[in-house]
Amino acid sequence: MQPTTPKTYKIRRLRHHAPDEAASHDSASWAQAIALDDFRFPWEPGQPSAAITFRALHDNQGLYWQFRVRDKDIKTYVNKNEKSEVLFSDRVEMFFSTDTTLSTYYGLEIDSLARVYDYRASHYRKFDSQWQWPSGHLQASARRDEDGYVVTGRIGLRSLTDLGLLTNGTLHVGLYRGKCTEVNVEKEAMQWISWVTPASATPDFHIPSSFGIFQLE
Repeated sequence: MQPTTPKTYKIRRLRHHAPDEAASHDSASWAQAIALDDFRFPWEPGQPSAAITFRALHDNQGLYWQFRVRDKDIKTYVNKNEKSEVLFSDRVEMFFSTDTTLSTYYGLEIDSLARVYDYRASHYRKFDSQWQWPSGHLQASARRDEDGYVVTGRIGLRSLTDLGLLTNGTLHVGLYRGKCTEVNVEKEAMQWISWVTPASATPDFHIPSSFGIFQLE
């Protein structure tokens, strides 16, 4: 069997923007980006479209990205306000891998309060949750509105290069969403949504087949 061609998203080069303006929720610059809305419930084929739009742009310094999630019932777990509480909340997720085998990859999971659960991992599911994205190279903000929530951010290109993630303008990336159906720290109560449909009969994003390609223009 021939390997399938990975999904690819082209990230346009950002033009004509003021400092920090591109990383704002309502920036006019987002009109320059390709809107990616090809998200599905891989393990619930009867579900309608996943109601997410992702956009990304880049310049010489940063990768700018935005998730818009349409959801009338946003659930968030807040206790000690620790980053691990994101795992029991509605959230969006981005994984970046150094290669197609996930020998080393990095997760960013961000909820509607802009709390970030960041970690380093290796295949299969070997997590270092104490790891943090390099200081000064990750910005994230979030806002709720009547339609759902939006998460917008910036990642410094130097950090992507230093971590071995960005090579010749190419990134191995997974895009996901966890839709919380019940705030419950005792059991998983999530519906899982992905850009790429993973080759797994059960929910699992931590495998190579859940990743696609970002190509920087």
